[in-house]
Amino acid sequence: MRRGWAAAGSATALALALSGCTDGGPAPLAGVVSTADRSKVSGTITVLTNRVDQVNSGLMKKYAAEFNKLYPKVKVEFEGLVDYEGEAGERLAKGDYGDVLLIPDSLPAGQYPAYFSSLGNSRELSDTFDYIDYGTVDERVYGIANIGIASGLVYNKAVWAKAGITEWPTTPDRFVEDLKAIRERTQAVPYYTNYHDGWPLRQWSDAIGVPTCDNTARDKLAGTAAPWTPGKDLYEIDSLLYRAVHEKLTESEPQTTDWETSKTLLGTGRVATMELGSWAVAQMQEAARAAGGDPADIGFMPLPVQRDGHFCTVVQPDYKYAVNVHSAHQEAARAWLEWYITRSGSAAADESISSVRGAKLPASLQPLDDRAVRMIPQTREQLAKVDAIDKAAGIGLDAPDYRRKLVDLASGAAPGDLEGYFADLNRRWGKAQKAVG
Repeated sequence: MRRGWAAAGSATALALALSGCTDGGPAPLAGVVSTADRSKVSGTITVLTNRVDQVNSGLMKKYAAEFNKLYPKVKVEFEGLVDYEGEAGERLAKGDYGDVLLIPDSLPAGQYPAYFSSLGNSRELSDTFDYIDYGTVDERVYGIANIGIASGLVYNKAVWAKAGITEWPTTPDRFVEDLKAIRERTQAVPYYTNYHDGWPLRQWSDAIGVPTCDNTARDKLAGTAAPWTPGKDLYEIDSLLYRAVHEKLTESEPQTTDWETSKTLLGTGRVATMELGSWAVAQMQEAARAAGGDPADIGFMPLPVQRDGHFCTVVQPDYKYAVNVHSAHQEAARAWLEWYITRSGSAAADESISSVRGAKLPASLQPLDDRAVRMIPQTREQLAKVDAIDKAAGIGLDAPDYRRKLVDLASGAAPGDLEGYFADLNRRWGKAQKAVG
């Protein structure tokens, strides 16, 4: 799924990560998150993480060793949770959730104060970090993301070049033509849906706001009766996926796709393109490295649509780090959270967008900056209402099933057509919108 799950290769990640440690990188946030004298901060803290791979490889211990150069009296222990959402939710319910943890997505923001310590004022912290509003309740910050994730396409640059394509496609029509060129001039599958695992299909929803280059696009769904009409984000996004499948530019049997295999396929040039967040770049690079491919072949581009001559990408935070409100070692926990986000180098090691304002983009994402791609954060003022409409409509914008049906229609595995499907989605959404009020 989304979120920095797979390792960037223990040896390579270690070298990259530790290059940003010790006294390099952004300065500590004195007076904001961690306020105590370093020499007096002490205690043993437990950090819950979804990075089981980094716990098992020993990389997290290496981070802790670097942290100890600044905080020698703190011992940091790690627990990697395979099913982080499920296991962390259970741990919260039991009251046994370590000292520092990632806030589960399933926990409503209104409950943050019951579980987590305030890390500071949102106005102050927003001067240092992006995405602060995602972890804020009543101007108090309870969670800070380590990285941001851009929406777009992960692709094999060598395959695209072999097909004679040297520029990013600027329109859906150009994108489809480029995929056709890849089909005709290379042995690669132009586009891979990852239909079977399903969760990659929901990545398309992260692009809501890209076609219109509107950071309020998801909020506007609350006041939109028919989101699947021409000119609307969901219409443009889902039409693009439909066309790729309908034009037979994807794998021949979507039901047999496999996520882990797909990484190797793209990394070695047997697949050309996948719609995923920027978090996937490091995983594809490592898959290429492990299979004898060239990690430098892995690139990232925005969706093939421009607004006023500019590409856009929606950037959202990954999991937010928080401190257990019941932790007996509050200063030690705050110190780790602050150090890991601002000084560890972990964001750069994972080829991710650091949440620290002013941090440079990693090399793989630098082309976004070079080509003046507009990176827009989504607003969340109508999040609850949009979710309520979505649930009442039974669609599931953040679930795979409605796009699985889209793929089935496009491939001919299910009866119907795109126009009829969009009409049905609009009918259900409009009805639910009236019901929610």
